[in-house]
Amino acid sequence: MKSIKKTAPDIYNLIQKEIKRQQETIDLIPSENYTSQAVLEAAGTVFTNKYAEGYPGQRYYPGCQIIDELETLCCQKAKRVFNLNDDWEVNVQPLSGGPANFTIYFALLKPGDKILSMQLSHGGHLSHGHKVNISSHIYQIINYGVNEKGFIDYEELEKIALAEKPKLIISGATAYPRIIDFKRFGEIAKKIGAYHLADISHIAGLISAGLHPSPFLYSDVVMTTTHKTLRGPRSAVIFAKKEIYPQIKKAVFPGIQGGPHQHIICSKAVAFTEALKPEFKKYQIQIVKNAKALAKELKRLGFNLLTNGTDNHLMLINLKNVIDASEAEKILEQANILANRNTIPGDESPFKPNGLRLGTPAVTTRKMKEKEMKLIANFIYRLLIKKENVRKIQKEAVSLCKKFPIYN
Repeated sequence: MKSIKKTAPDIYNLIQKEIKRQQETIDLIPSENYTSQAVLEAAGTVFTNKYAEGYPGQRYYPGCQIIDELETLCCQKAKRVFNLNDDWEVNVQPLSGGPANFTIYFALLKPGDKILSMQLSHGGHLSHGHKVNISSHIYQIINYGVNEKGFIDYEELEKIALAEKPKLIISGATAYPRIIDFKRFGEIAKKIGAYHLADISHIAGLISAGLHPSPFLYSDVVMTTTHKTLRGPRSAVIFAKKEIYPQIKKAVFPGIQGGPHQHIICSKAVAFTEALKPEFKKYQIQIVKNAKALAKELKRLGFNLLTNGTDNHLMLINLKNVIDASEAEKILEQANILANRNTIPGDESPFKPNGLRLGTPAVTTRKMKEKEMKLIANFIYRLLIKKENVRKIQKEAVSLCKKFPIYN
């Protein structure tokens, strides 16, 4: 980073501080991960210099021959990651998950159409129609949720769908620790003639490795971010059935976006290349092993977990009557451990949630395994229940991190 250091030493210093923070922090936020060095390098290439509005072979600027090759290759690799045939097309231009979801709504719906999605406090995402999101101002949002044990209530979901007749049903979540029955979602959507959108942002890596059922047989459109279990740059892609892809394509450009970020498309292409390697599947397997080990130890220590465990990369601790979740988040951060406060069923306000969300993608990237998950669970127990000295555990957390560097 000699050029940055010379040109903008203040920015260089911030970069060095952030590198140190990441290296010395146990990151349990399920939506965060560390890219490979190759993915990082790809995001900083000269592709950032090129404007390329349009699509391969149909650009609005000259000089896009190599850009066309790059984007076409990225699309091919994205489809290979999920073993897709010619029934599916993919658009790799979306900038991030929220805008990608809105692009899909814009492509398939009219203002006032109904969307059926998971309630935010039950594990849904802001971009699935929460009242503070733009989607709720344009479309009618109906919610489904989970039962008293924390599992999606598919019977209730079908009743709501039959009564409300939404135009679009969204499966997928941001805080749901169990297997999602995409087949059931697809059957319900088909029964009422609705589109089925699967948002697999959190579990895309697990799906690619065969560790979670795939939505592609039962969906019309699939959206995923690329920076969670996929370990790519912060971005998104949209997969769509061939018959509706022209609508998606037009909605991305010129509907929502202008020129795509080709340096990030380059970075995504590198991430997809990594996802096609055998070691990527081993990595995903370890993510799940680590999550189960972390959940098991937390339960042994007396924590109450929603659904009593996990099938994927994340879990939710119910801290009601134990400690304020916002306070728990702060205490953990002071000890160099990141886990985010999160609403859970029954919470009335996102500003006073009772849940703490934890995940294992980032620590697994550092090559931590089940032994380290037990240690981390005990850090959490000692901080939140036994109220041990924060600085003491911070030193232990930093010491653990030094044994598992992110970038050598």
